[in-house]
Amino acid sequence: MAAVSQVRIGDVIVLGDDAAQRLAQNDSLWNEDLRPCTLPEHSWPGSKFASLWIGMCICLPTYSLASGMIALGMNWWESVLTILVGSLIVMGAILLVSHAGTRYGIPYPVFARLWFGTRGAHIPALARAIIAAGWFGINSWFGGQALDAILTRVLPFWAAWGPHLAVAFSVFWALNVLIAMRGPQAIGRLAQVAAPTLAVGALALLAWAATRVGGFGPMLAAPATIGGTAFWASFFPSVIGVIAFWATLALNIPDYTRYAKTQRGQTLGQVLSMPLTMALFSFVGIAVTSVTVQLYGTALWNPVDLILKFPSFVVILAGIVIILSSVTINVGANVMAPARAFENLWPRYITFAMGAVFTGLLSLLMQPWYVLATFQNYIFTWLGTYGALLGPFDGIAIADYWLVRGRRFDLAQLYAPAGIYSYAGGINLRAVAALAIGWGVALVGLRVPSLYFLWAGGWFFGLLGGLLGYWLLMRNDRSVIDEKTFNAITKNESAPNVDPAPRAATSPA
Repeated sequence: MAAVSQVRIGDVIVLGDDAAQRLAQNDSLWNEDLRPCTLPEHSWPGSKFASLWIGMCICLPTYSLASGMIALGMNWWESVLTILVGSLIVMGAILLVSHAGTRYGIPYPVFARLWFGTRGAHIPALARAIIAAGWFGINSWFGGQALDAILTRVLPFWAAWGPHLAVAFSVFWALNVLIAMRGPQAIGRLAQVAAPTLAVGALALLAWAATRVGGFGPMLAAPATIGGTAFWASFFPSVIGVIAFWATLALNIPDYTRYAKTQRGQTLGQVLSMPLTMALFSFVGIAVTSVTVQLYGTALWNPVDLILKFPSFVVILAGIVIILSSVTINVGANVMAPARAFENLWPRYITFAMGAVFTGLLSLLMQPWYVLATFQNYIFTWLGTYGALLGPFDGIAIADYWLVRGRRFDLAQLYAPAGIYSYAGGINLRAVAALAIGWGVALVGLRVPSLYFLWAGGWFFGLLGGLLGYWLLMRNDRSVIDEKTFNAITKNESAPNVDPAPRAATSPA
């Protein structure tokens, strides 16, 4: 009969004392950031998740994503509807993956060991890291542009100096890396100030726009410049772009939900915050950008381009707000996943700080200046491509946890180098095959013109391909434990004071 190794208390399952001590002594797959949470560490109420999402949604990339749809030719309500539809769809995937984080208290790289193997988990972890590094670079570019705008107004010689923008970006990038090296806790208090400050700034911008054109009626009266087939040709990839915008969190949301008190709390906290915040904040960007078309003859979807139209005092003040927002979202949302992924490569020697440095260096290779050169680059090239990259991973994660395993697995085995989740030399080749199927579905659309919709909807069709492929390949795998075995290794415990691990994990906030 299997030995009891894990304890179930309410919504969560934690390692027993003996199992945790044994695994900590053999730390090739274990360190303080990667180990499961103890019961006391499951302390986040639903309001914590609501505030987390509100802070992440109120950011410059959200503003640019929404306002750029005006540049595509949509009117205001079509743009808001696009944002809301995409947000609701991706929230479904986020909640399905969130459940595993809360139930087992594990971070994303460890969760990935379940489906790709103890070594193969580096594949989805590094894929997520690459995308996060891209976002790190994008936010650094926004902040660098804002710093450059401030210096241009304050220092008369600055604009005439050839590399002024490159220098401003480099300084801001280095500042982000230095803060990130101190860990997510270093940004905790700043995050509580940054989101409200950006929200106030956005509302001030909305008031300015309404005043300039004579009220909200004229501001929202601009008609769509596309319709019929052209509208749907923009709507479909735009929805996918919104989904891809948060497809990253759909993968590594266990990094946060591992701290949840209950499944109900984290579910309500997320559902009641993200879609609504995205829609409301997007409305501001959409409305203001509609006004820029009327005032300047072109859609200024990059907020830094817009603030340059204002007097020096406003440029300085708005630039500071953009810098504050960019630093906050970078450390809060774009460092956690890649730093953890790099840690997971060599847990004994690579620290979070080293992972943050690697993230910063990788972000430079992603060329954020090119991504933000045009809105088409931003939504179709950047969001569309990485959506197709990540979709199959989302599908595999959902299929493994819900369809293949029925939410049952042996938590201790995720930290055992030769355990049941090591598969073939540490790599689950069936997961690799499912990944190839998911990518292949999207790539067919890129190669066959009549099937281009498969590429335009790369995240969605890649997710379906990965999900179905993995489910068919893994249904009878030996790593799947049945309910009887699960109950044999799991002890039900009602005592609220169980502390089954020897040390406290590092919380992200």
